[in-house]
Amino acid sequence: MTEATENASPGVPGERGPGERGPGERGPTKRGLARWWVYQRERFPLLRHGPLILAFSFSAVSFSWLLRSTTGWPSPLSAVVAFGSCLIFFLQLRIADEFKDDEEDARYRPYRPVPRGLVTLRELGGLFVLAGVLQLGLALWLDARLLILLLVTWTYLALMSKEFFVGEWLRGKHLLYMVSHMAIMPLVDLYATSTDWLVFQGHPPSGLFWFLLASLFNGMVIEIGRKIRSPADEEEGVANYSVVWGRPRAVGMWWLVLGLTFVCAFLAARRIGFVLPLGIALGMAFGAAVLIGILFLRRQTPGAGAWIENWSGVWTLVLYLSLGPAPLLWRELG
Repeated sequence: MTEATENASPGVPGERGPGERGPGERGPTKRGLARWWVYQRERFPLLRHGPLILAFSFSAVSFSWLLRSTTGWPSPLSAVVAFGSCLIFFLQLRIADEFKDDEEDARYRPYRPVPRGLVTLRELGGLFVLAGVLQLGLALWLDARLLILLLVTWTYLALMSKEFFVGEWLRGKHLLYMVSHMAIMPLVDLYATSTDWLVFQGHPPSGLFWFLLASLFNGMVIEIGRKIRSPADEEEGVANYSVVWGRPRAVGMWWLVLGLTFVCAFLAARRIGFVLPLGIALGMAFGAAVLIGILFLRRQTPGAGAWIENWSGVWTLVLYLSLGPAPLLWRELG
């Protein structure tokens, strides 16, 4: 399964830190809550992902509100449930990846938390279930009808985790593999928007489609952006797009999905009367992305791929702020 978000590896492949275990030497190396803090820092850093997920979830709630209301702000309770649920969805995606990539990590990335014994898959499975129970509680707290969409999203996540039972067939088809896995993004966004429209209207508002499609393409922006690396940064056993497609094509595909996201966001913005500000903000961000891609292709120095990955995060923040909080403020101040 492709990962919706990723962070830089905490160490050098093959090297061991104090108390770490090598491949084949499995078992916990730390006890207590401290190891979970380390796991969070390395595999799901809240300080890095939290602001993006907050923008993602609040934008979903706000966009739904803007489509169906001309004044005021969305329900704070809807915003809280959307953020909590989305945060858990992305944590579950990370945990599902730990299970799927277990053998590869043990072979090629022994510095990661599971192969080096910081946490076990059984413990992560327990955390997955506990997080799901919390999601369930949030849905029941707001509106029991949310359980339908929650079940749909859980089902798709489960199928993703099993690679739709055609994993071997999918592995060589990199574009299809990415699209099939990134389809979880609009489902998560649909669930986030439903904390507004389902609770207060009962049916999706007209115009939601373009917002969800923008979410799909933006997932690809992040996915491709984090898998473009300089030659010196490539790892054995890791099929980055800079390897399987080549760097020029990978950067071109990154630009393409940025453009598709831009078009969908533009069409979504038309439905809420925010075309010009969004066009300016995303236009500038797209221009910067083109420049970053050109500089990467010219230099390809160690660490240069981080510029593309980091700018994918900046783009995401600009996108969702331009489709949620910014239009709300614009309307209130206007």
